[in-house]
Amino acid sequence: MKSIKIIISGGGTGGHIFPAISIANAIKEKNPEADILFVGAESRMEMEKVPAAGYPIVGLPISGFDRKNLFRNIKVLFRLCKSLIKARKTIRDFQPDAVIGVGGYASGPTLWMASRLGIPTVIQEQNSYAGITNKLLASKASAICTAYDGMERFFPKERIVLTGNPVRQDLLDTTINKEEARSFFGLDPDKKTLLIIGGSLGARTINESVAAYLDQIAEQPVQLIWQTGKWFDEKAKKLLSEGKYRNVVQMPFIARMDMAYRAADLIVSRAGASSISELCLLGKPAILVPSPNVAEDHQTKNAQALQEKEAAFMVPDNKAIDTLIPLALNTIKNDAHLQALSKHISQLAQAHSAERIADIIFGLIKKNDD
Repeated sequence: MKSIKIIISGGGTGGHIFPAISIANAIKEKNPEADILFVGAESRMEMEKVPAAGYPIVGLPISGFDRKNLFRNIKVLFRLCKSLIKARKTIRDFQPDAVIGVGGYASGPTLWMASRLGIPTVIQEQNSYAGITNKLLASKASAICTAYDGMERFFPKERIVLTGNPVRQDLLDTTINKEEARSFFGLDPDKKTLLIIGGSLGARTINESVAAYLDQIAEQPVQLIWQTGKWFDEKAKKLLSEGKYRNVVQMPFIARMDMAYRAADLIVSRAGASSISELCLLGKPAILVPSPNVAEDHQTKNAQALQEKEAAFMVPDNKAIDTLIPLALNTIKNDAHLQALSKHISQLAQAHSAERIADIIFGLIKKNDD
């Protein structure tokens, strides 16, 4: 296979970065000679995570629009202009055969410049509700890889390919059973286990919901793995210091998510696209609490898409403190509910997403060369 050059652009959160790295790894596996360059946003987490995964990255000085203080957007527009110039220079210097956008600030200027320069572009839309940037870029994209049905509401139907979202491969590779995973966290290997996660920074509402019901959790025949994020870590440790919460294991960050997922009978999570894809592929019963702090409220739409298919429960953020933990405790005791949720969420899984996206990219490059 001939050596090819590919730019992958986007980031900002783990939900964009991990799929991007999965696509890069799939491209390398199919074509070890492929030359891959990432384009991210300066000072965002991709500038650290991508080099750690072994890939070079160029940072653009782009930032998001400030919806609350419109005056600040003068600086944002200036950064956008600088980003477009830098994206153009990067593309001209690197000479890619194709450019992939995975979402996040940097993908907009990079894909727009690539399509202006006549380079095939691929959009990887992770959510059930397309963002403004991807809707604007879609008319010039060669292919649009989606994770949900019904995306012709936003994109040209003939360019849509349902691929699912790439996930971290280590989550799927483990051969560890549920009992071993629980023992890893120092828990009872035979007791029902609830996993509560809110992303690496933590989710304030989810954490406050747990804190409000710690006494009730302590009285139940269940155990809890509680990832608080770093901002709630100190408060959680103080709450748990009394020593009566022996069925709760708390940490700011879970390094072994494969173990945590395997240990859990029920998971409480935000409704980011990557998290949902992981839950689908692992067939995990879930209660989703969409974050209200994301563009175009796409997490609510992601969660609704699952709830409509009886594949997960959804609790709105503003009702979580009163209802989340009672719902979780009732659900985890009900084996019939758990089995139904697991069955329905598994039916939405899209396997081998990264490999399928890599094949689409190779096909576009070959078509462009012919």
